[in-house]
Amino acid sequence: MKKNSSDRQLFSDEIVSDVKKDFEERQKQRRPYELQWQLNINFVMGNQYCTVSGRGEIEQQDKNFFWQEKQVYNHIAPIVETRVARLSQVRPRPVVRPFSSEDKDVNSAKLSTKILDYATEKLSVDEAVQSATMWSEVCGTAFYKIVWDNGNCSFRYNGKDYPAMSDVKLAVCPPFEIYPDSNVCGGLDDCVSVIHAKAYPTRWVKDVWGADVAGEDVRVFSTGGVTAVGGLGYSCSIPSVTQETKSNHVMVIERYTRPDADNPYGKLEIVAGDKLLYYGELPYRIGTDGQRTFPFVRQVAYMQAGCFWGASVVERVIPVQRAYNAVKNRKHEFLNRLSMGILTVEDGSVDTENLEEEGLSPGKILVYRQGANRPSIMDNGNVPLDFTYEEDRLLNEFVEISGVSEFARNTVTPTNVTSGVALQLLSEQDEMRISSTVESIRSAIKQIARCILRLYKQFATTKRLIKIQSGNGDVEVYYFRNSDIASDDIVFGTDNQLTNSLTARKSMVMDLLNAGILHDRDGKLSESTKAKILTMLGFGNWESAQDLTSLHIRRAAQENLDIAKSTVLPVDDHALHIEEHTRFIISGEAEKTGGEQYRDLILQHIALHRSSQETV
Repeated sequence: MKKNSSDRQLFSDEIVSDVKKDFEERQKQRRPYELQWQLNINFVMGNQYCTVSGRGEIEQQDKNFFWQEKQVYNHIAPIVETRVARLSQVRPRPVVRPFSSEDKDVNSAKLSTKILDYATEKLSVDEAVQSATMWSEVCGTAFYKIVWDNGNCSFRYNGKDYPAMSDVKLAVCPPFEIYPDSNVCGGLDDCVSVIHAKAYPTRWVKDVWGADVAGEDVRVFSTGGVTAVGGLGYSCSIPSVTQETKSNHVMVIERYTRPDADNPYGKLEIVAGDKLLYYGELPYRIGTDGQRTFPFVRQVAYMQAGCFWGASVVERVIPVQRAYNAVKNRKHEFLNRLSMGILTVEDGSVDTENLEEEGLSPGKILVYRQGANRPSIMDNGNVPLDFTYEEDRLLNEFVEISGVSEFARNTVTPTNVTSGVALQLLSEQDEMRISSTVESIRSAIKQIARCILRLYKQFATTKRLIKIQSGNGDVEVYYFRNSDIASDDIVFGTDNQLTNSLTARKSMVMDLLNAGILHDRDGKLSESTKAKILTMLGFGNWESAQDLTSLHIRRAAQENLDIAKSTVLPVDDHALHIEEHTRFIISGEAEKTGGEQYRDLILQHIALHRSSQETV
């Protein structure tokens, strides 16, 4: 039986009320974590004289005395910047592993890898990872949201409007926007439901959903130029350096519920203001074996046992930063007493108001009452060495807790270290301290790649065109549809970039050259080996001779793909062609491409090259 309009309105009102009530409850449960994130942002941005009060707010700490020094000596920002800079090197290339060794699956895996390369460039995945890494380093946790954009907007070409093509969409979600059903879950897989709440302009809601909602003022936080919405209904007495209020916005609440017995396909409810924008099943089959699940990927700086939220290095360093500021300020106050001096005078012997206003300026004539004791400077002694010792100990604690040594932060070689091996060990120790964070980033990138392929598998029902620039500079064009994607088994085509950096690879190549391992049996370097060495050293096709070598290698690779139409030309570099064709056979790619008959054709082609080489 169909529901009439009054029943549908009553049903919508019940859903809206339930979602908003659930959202408010999750806000209260997450409030302690949110206060810590706000405190972390303040310390990174240099507002370090604030604390969490007993009322559950961030409050500013004022001076106790007018003369009190309260300067900030920010060591947290360089630590975060150094860690983010090192973590920005972690950009592995996702590669699709074929489902089986059959030719169809192998070719499908290669095409899927090309699709990932295209999506990585189009979605600016590197920039998204950079932004998420900044959030995870400051707050401990960041999220990626991978959805399918149906292309509600349009573009104009030659005076005509065309609808934008639907495609995968990737967005970074700060932790302020995510509300799990429990803060003690081990991760997203342990959550029954997740709420994503974000403020949007009312005009955007009208354009996308066709609903008119009333706008309101929404408070957002900022770090590194990225804003995130905070919990509603809470006040904050800190300066507006880390927050701002946006007007005419509305909170859009999306509640994702995992599939269960009552809802085998899950449930998605979207509420804005007092209106229900969407109610239905989970739209994305991005889980294992095509299951419907949350379109989120989590990235953490450090895992915390029994907690959904990750830990940040900032919150660990805050006590050290407070102690360091206190020591430096007390030290400067002592220096001020020594440099300015404290004048002791007998009561009624001098004009104290004049001294308070002008002080003891050079050349000043100080008149004191006849018969009174002469004013004198109080002896304050010297600055205690304990200040210097404590300052050095706190600097060492910064290194011990953050894992960022002076060698990594200042890029200055330690004075007592001159050995290259010792410097390499110091670099490896720095990398070891952030290895867990690196693995979290690599795992997030792998999950993002899986979600991208699964979304294309679900929604790319018509042929789509992608263009990819190859390593040789050529533009490759491919057509694909969802049936061409057979596997979403993702592996990385490169090792950990921190342990396998460009400098390390260059050093390894030079060592291999000096050892003579790359030379052939005659003790010479082949032209193909020279080209590859120059590419690994970062020179690419450095000179015209190497350009010609690359052209021969590329032609031989094309011949491998269609050997029946290939011919031996007099201008061919037969040695290079023989080497490439032989590698194609020994690696097993020839049999995978066309079986034993295809391998025999390549062997015949190699024989033609040998005979031509002997003739020359």
